[in-house]
Amino acid sequence: MKNPFTLITVAAFAAGLAAPVLAADKMEHMDHGAMHAAADAALTDGLVKKVDKSGGKLTVSHGPLPSGMPGMTMAFRVKDAVWLDSMKEGQKIRFAIDDKMTIVRLEAAK
Repeated sequence: MKNPFTLITVAAFAAGLAAPVLAADKMEHMDHGAMHAAADAALTDGLVKKVDKSGGKLTVSHGPLPSGMPGMTMAFRVKDAVWLDSMKEGQKIRFAIDDKMTIVRLEAAK
């Protein structure tokens, strides 16, 4: 009779080897989707009101958003905190957000 502990150990080890491969495949597809969504997102004009580097947020006064949200001033998280290093109060920007209200695309307005 085989030891049930050995069988469970082998099964757990095999599952552990397969998990990173499956996760990597899933992440690859999600990353491509996120890249396309950010690239295709409509840009909205805004004016930087506050830069919160420690909080990773940018407070922006903006017009109506493509999602239907009316114009207002609000704080948004940014996808990449490094973007905040080049932002300053009073700067005109163009930005796009995702469904979590995070800025996923940001550029200085011309």
